[in-house]
Amino acid sequence: MGVGSSKNRVDAWEKVTGQAKYTADLMPQNLYTAKVVHSTIANGWVKSFDLEEALKVPGVVKIVTCFDVPDLQFPTPGHPWSVEKAHQDIKDRKLLNRRVRMYGDDIAAVIAEDDIAARRAADKIKVEYEEYPVILDPEASMKEGAPLLHEEKPGNVIAHTSFVLGDGSFEEAACEEGLAVIEKEYRTQPVQHCHIEVPVSYAYMEKGRIVIVTSTQIPHIVRRVVSQALGISIGQIRVIKPYIGGGFGNKQDVLYEPLNAFLCTQAGGHGVRLELSREETLGCTRVRHAFTWKIKGAVREDGTLVARKYEAYSNQGAYASHAHAIAANAANIFKQLYQDEKVLESDSYTVYTNLMTGGAMRGYGIPQGDFVTECVADDLARAVGMDPLEFRLKNCVKEGYKDPHLGIAFHSYGLKACIEKGKEYIRWEEKRKAYENQSGPVRRGVGMAIFNYKTGVYPISLETSSCRMVLNQDGSMQLFMGATEIGQGADTVFTQMAAEITGITEDRIHIETVQDTDTTPFDTGAYASRQTYVSGKAVKKTGELFKQRILEYAAFKLKLPCGDMPLGEGKNAEAGAGVSEAAEACAESSAWKGLDIKENQVIDKASGEVLLSLAALAEEALYSLEKSVHITAETTSHCKENSFASGACFAEVEVDMPVGKIRILDIINVHDSGKLINPSLAKAQVHGGMSMGIGYALSEELLVDEKTGRPLNANLLDYKIPTAMDTPDLHTDFVEMDDPTGPFGNKALGEPPTIPVAPAIRNAVLHATGIAFDSLPLSPQKLVERFMKEGMIGAKSGKLKGGETHV
Repeated sequence: MGVGSSKNRVDAWEKVTGQAKYTADLMPQNLYTAKVVHSTIANGWVKSFDLEEALKVPGVVKIVTCFDVPDLQFPTPGHPWSVEKAHQDIKDRKLLNRRVRMYGDDIAAVIAEDDIAARRAADKIKVEYEEYPVILDPEASMKEGAPLLHEEKPGNVIAHTSFVLGDGSFEEAACEEGLAVIEKEYRTQPVQHCHIEVPVSYAYMEKGRIVIVTSTQIPHIVRRVVSQALGISIGQIRVIKPYIGGGFGNKQDVLYEPLNAFLCTQAGGHGVRLELSREETLGCTRVRHAFTWKIKGAVREDGTLVARKYEAYSNQGAYASHAHAIAANAANIFKQLYQDEKVLESDSYTVYTNLMTGGAMRGYGIPQGDFVTECVADDLARAVGMDPLEFRLKNCVKEGYKDPHLGIAFHSYGLKACIEKGKEYIRWEEKRKAYENQSGPVRRGVGMAIFNYKTGVYPISLETSSCRMVLNQDGSMQLFMGATEIGQGADTVFTQMAAEITGITEDRIHIETVQDTDTTPFDTGAYASRQTYVSGKAVKKTGELFKQRILEYAAFKLKLPCGDMPLGEGKNAEAGAGVSEAAEACAESSAWKGLDIKENQVIDKASGEVLLSLAALAEEALYSLEKSVHITAETTSHCKENSFASGACFAEVEVDMPVGKIRILDIINVHDSGKLINPSLAKAQVHGGMSMGIGYALSEELLVDEKTGRPLNANLLDYKIPTAMDTPDLHTDFVEMDDPTGPFGNKALGEPPTIPVAPAIRNAVLHATGIAFDSLPLSPQKLVERFMKEGMIGAKSGKLKGGETHV
C-alpha cells in the first residue's frame, strides 16, 4: 500500500472499457455547432467580408467576424497570473483577429444548427485582404524594414536576454594557445503535439453564468483567461474538465475556450460546441518552437571546457503564447549542464514571424536546448580526439551545483550514476572501439546525451496547489485535487500518496477525476513536471491534517485519558464538566498522538492493537447525538522549493547510407528522478517520452510553403509520427535517491524522458559515419544529400573521409 508500489491505474478499467467520459461524450443533443473561419493569407489585414451567400445556408444561426468581437487583447499561456504587471503574460490576440499574422489565423466563426451547415456556410464566406510579405525566419523578421507584426514590439523582437558567466569574453578566452575552437550553426524544427483528442469544448449559459466543458490541462487558468478575453468577472464563469485524451503542453494554452464562450453569448446562451479538425489542430493551435543557434566553443587538448558563446533565435510565430520563457529555458540548460572554466556568453532572442504560434510542449524548450548543448559536447570532444563520455564526466555539472541566477540546486544528485548505468548497459567502450573504422554502405555507432531539468516553475513563477479530503460515512475517503489527470497517471499517484499518509487503503480512496472550478480546490494545472512534486506536497499536508482530525475524534470516541490524568481533570476541562466534555477537551490536546491508522483501522501506535474501524468511527462522527462532526481537511501548499532531476540516454544505431535510413538497434534512458511513487507508471512515462523523442529526431517536422506560409503537411498522413512499427524496444532504468525537497523524496519525471533522445541519436550517427548533422529531423533526404556531397555514396562513393562536416 502507498508510495513505492506499482499499483494499477485508478482509471484503468474505465479507460479500457470505454466507460470514461471525455468532453465529446458529455455533449447534450441540442447543441449548436461552431466552425472557425481561418485566414488564407499569412500576413496582412482583413478589409471586409461578404456574408450574403453564407447566411442563406439553411441552419445558420449567426456569423460573427473579427469586426464584432470585444476590442480586448488577452494572453493565452497556462502560467500562474502575476499581480506584478511587469511579470504578466503578453496580451496580444483577440477572440478573432482583423490583423492577420499567420496562415489559418482566426478571423470569423459560424454558429449553425449542425456541423454540415456550419461547414457549408464557412466555405461560402468571401474575404477581402490587404496582404503583406510573408516572413518565416526570425533573423529576417528582425531586419530593418520588415513588416511589423505587433505594434507593441518594435523590430518584432518579443524579448532579448543575455548574461555572462566568468571574466572577459569568448574571444579573449579563445586566444589561449593550443585550444581547439569550433564555430557552428544548429537548428531544430517546429513539431506538433499530436495528442489523440483534438481541442474540443462546449459552452452554455446557466443562471446568468457561462459554463464551459473543455479538454484542458489548466481549468482554473482557462477560467481567468476567459474572464480577461470577454471582459467579465471570473465569478461569472465555470469551467469543467472531464477525462482528457492527452495534451503534452498544447492544452496548457487557452486555445478556443474564450471564443466558444463568446459564441455562446451570441447565441442567446444556447449551448455551442467547438471541435477542431485534426488539420486545424496541427496548423492552427501551437507547435514546439523552432530554434537557430550560432555557437562557438573552445576546449583544451586534455578535454577541459574553456569557453563557449551561445546565440539563440527562437521562432515564436504569430502570437506570444509562452513567449520568451521557452528561449530562456533553452539557454538555462546550456548554462547548467556544463561549466566553462573561463567564460560563457549567452544571448537569446524570441522573435515574431508568420509561422504557427510556438507554445508549451513536453520539455518546455529543454529538448531544443539539450540538442544544441549535447551536439556541442560531442563536437568539442571530437575536436580533441576525446571519448565523448569521458568529456562529459570531466566537464558536466557536479554534485552540489546551484544555478547562479535562479538559485535552483541539485538537492540530490544522480547524474554520474545514470551515466555509469547507461554505459554498462550499452557496452560503451566495447562498441565505440568495434565501430571505429568502418567501411561500406551500412555502418553502426553508439551515442549518448545527458540532461538536467528543474521540477516545477519556482522561483521563476508561483507554485501553489490545494487538496481536499472528506471522510465518507463508510470510512472511505473522497479526494479532490485541482491538479489535473491528463493521461500521465496523476490520479493514481495522488491516491497512493493519500494512502501513504492517512493509512486508508487505495481501494477506499475515491479521487474525483473531473475538475470543476466551482467546487475543485485551486491548482494551476498539469505542466512543468510539477504535479507529483508541488501538488504532492498539498496531498501530504492535507493528509496529515485529515489524519489528525480523524484521530482526534477517535480519542474522543475511545474516551482516552490525557496521559496519567483522569478524565475530567484535563487542563482544558472546565470545573464540573461531564465525562464526554472532558474527553473532547483531552482529544483536542495530545491524546490522539498515541493513535495511528493502518489499513482502515484505528490502532494503538505502541502495541499495534486494533481499537476501532474507520467505518464505525465515520458513522459515529456523522450521526452521533453527542458530538456530530463532518471530518474534512483542505490545505494549500505554497511551494518555495525546487530541485534538478537529471539523466542520460544511450543509443545504438545502424545507418544505411544509400537510402538514408537510421535504424535504432538499442536505446535506453536512465533517470534520476528521486524516489519513484509508482515504478510501473514511471516506466510508462519514460517509454512515452522516448517515443516522442524518436519522432523529434528522425521524422517529425511541420512544413510550410515559404512563399505563402501555408502548412503543407497538417495531417497525420503526411506528418510522420512514429508508429508501433517504427518504434524499437525501449529500455529504462532509474537511479533512485531520496530528494529532501520532494514530498516523498520524488522530483521531475513527466517531461525529462523526451529531452535527451534526439541528441543521443544524432551523436550515434556521428560515431557511425563521421558526419555531424546539426539540424533536425535526421530525415532520409537530408542524410542522402549529405552523404552524396561527401562522396560516401553515389558516383563519388569511397571510403569515409577524415575530418568532420556538418549540415
